[in-house]
Formats: sequence, C-alpha cells, structure tokens
Amino acid sequence: MVFRRPDPGRLRSRPTPVTLKVLVAGGFGVGKTTLVGAVSEIRPLRTEELLTEAGRPVDDLGGVEGKTTTTVAMDFGRITLREDLVLYLFGTPGQDRFWFLWDELARGALGAVVLADTRRLEDCFAAVDYFERRDIPFTLAVNVFDGADRYPEEAVRDALDLDASVPVVMCDARERESVKKVLVSIVEHARATADARRPAAV
Repeated sequence: MVFRRPDPGRLRSRPTPVTLKVLVAGGFGVGKTTLVGAVSEIRPLRTEELLTEAGRPVDDLGGVEGKTTTTVAMDFGRITLREDLVLYLFGTPGQDRFWFLWDELARGALGAVVLADTRRLEDCFAAVDYFERRDIPFTLAVNVFDGADRYPEEAVRDALDLDASVPVVMCDARERESVKKVLVSIVEHARATADARRPAAV
C-alpha cells in the first residue's frame, strides 16, 4: 500500500468555517425543542424534565394539554448551512421562572428565531419584547400546527406590532428543510442589520 502526503494546496483551499450563535425562543410548548432536534446534525443536547402536578399552577397547559416534558435550561444543536458557515443553536426555556437564563444564553448571539403559535400568539410577546429591547435581530417563525388557523404573514406582523424589517416566515418545526429556511432568514436579516448599522465610509 502506498501512502501519499496530502497536497498542501488542497488543504489550504478549504475555508475555515465561521461559527455563529443563534437563539431559538418563544412561549411554552411552541416547538423550540422540536425545531432544534429537526435540524441538528449532531445528537441535540436536551435538558427536559417531566411536568409534575406541583408545576401545574405555574405551567399553563392551555392549548398544549398533551405536553409531558419541559426544557429547564436549554436545548443545543449544530447545523452546517454551508461549508464555511456553521450555526450553533441554543433553545431557551419557555416558562417565566427560567427567564433568568436568557441573558447568559443571549451573550454573543448573532440573532434569534422567535417561534410562534397562532393559537396562542400572546405567548411570544415576551420573547419579541426581549430581543427588541436589547436590539438583537430576530426572525418571527410561525410554527404551523396541524389544525391551527392559517393567517397571512402581514396579519401576524400587525398582531405583534413588528417593525417592517423583521422577517415573518411560516414553518413546520418538524421538517428539516422548513427549519433551514428559517435559519437562512435570520442569518441574512442579522447581516443586513449589521450592514445598516455600520458607519458609512468618509
């Protein structure tokens, strides 16, 4: 068997991937863990615990009565969008009592995906407000649940009083290709936002 040394030119031609951090936020039971799991190329890290009777007074199960677990710290996954671009996904916990974790998770983030359910649209208000107040770019992704009413993107935008620059996209958090479109949207939006904020050359 003959072993050949690798061609240095070929090795140098491979770009070093840029790694970016993206948060996945939204209300309780909106599909954040599902979204991260659907698209991650590694086995996603999950910090889920069983819902208990003791938690019922603080965990509103309205509209998600079949939910049996909840994220108590974060979800984590990774996806290579291009050879030179890798996203690290951090899913935030949805309940109020875990919001103290958000500031740490948001540190160094390129942007965020705010996942919404039109049956409980008010549940994403807090996430929208969080990223708006901190001037973190985000895409609003409407998770189209089976049996849920469908609304035009502009109707959702108006209901949430979103700035015209914020992308609103429909998605199925269970489908890899659908989720990838959402992630491409936030990367493009974050880059456009950064370009707009960059001082003009004199």
